[in-house]
Amino acid sequence: MKIKNLFSEKNVVFSLEVFPPKSTTPIENIYKTLDELKDLKPDYISVTYGAGGTSSGNKTCELSSLIKNKYNIEALAHLTCINSTKETIENTLKNLKDNNIENVLALRGDIPLDQKPIGDYNYGFELVDYIKKHHDFSIAAACYPEGHTESISLDKDIERLKQKVDCGTDYLISQLFFDNNLFYEFNDKINKKNINVPIQAGIMPVINKKQIERIVSLCGASLPPKFIKIMNRYEHDKNALRDAGIAYAVEQIVDLVSSGVKGIHLYTMNNPYVARKINESIKSIIGSVNNDLAI
Repeated sequence: MKIKNLFSEKNVVFSLEVFPPKSTTPIENIYKTLDELKDLKPDYISVTYGAGGTSSGNKTCELSSLIKNKYNIEALAHLTCINSTKETIENTLKNLKDNNIENVLALRGDIPLDQKPIGDYNYGFELVDYIKKHHDFSIAAACYPEGHTESISLDKDIERLKQKVDCGTDYLISQLFFDNNLFYEFNDKINKKNINVPIQAGIMPVINKKQIERIVSLCGASLPPKFIKIMNRYEHDKNALRDAGIAYAVEQIVDLVSSGVKGIHLYTMNNPYVARKINESIKSIIGSVNNDLAI
């Protein structure tokens, strides 16, 4: 099933994201994670591509196939272009198709730190355009409520986003954020630019201080005073900080769903416990909103 169709069937689409294990980590670890996540019955599960712009030994297709063909959950395979040739991209798309994967998240990807990009495509909209013209996938793309870290301004970033949508993007998944007001303001801005495809809000529960510091350094997400106060209060108590991070994410999601967001995309960080706790708190809320569609 093409994920784009879910947005006409449900008021709120709920999905999870996992990432392939590092080459030094046994692949069996992610199998255990997926075994636990499947019981949450998400609308789909996305699988990230190689971090840092790498694609060597990538397990995205393998895990996407497992999700789709073993667990019967729709899979969204991430695909980056900045460090891939046309031939590599075409082979990957063929491999996905051969494994019954119908959904792709088209991304530029991280520019490699230690080498020049070798890709034939330098921007996400170019990858969207190629897939749309040559294949029959449902295409998702990323959006950045606070602007991409490499963009000179949010307005300029929205111009790039419009290109991706005009080239055939079916729906968007947002970068993580911790202040819902920034997400709402972003929605207002893109609506004025006639970007009207559904957007899922990307939510990441932060469960340790090291994770916070890494997130901020990578994506530039701003931390509201309320969030900082919570993190500072519980940073030396592992369990308290974990539970506070879960509670903060749940509060975000409840507010977003109540405000009419079309989807929630939960960055699980391969942590089934955290995903399960959040799901337990929000499933009746999302279920209630989706039941309204049937009335």
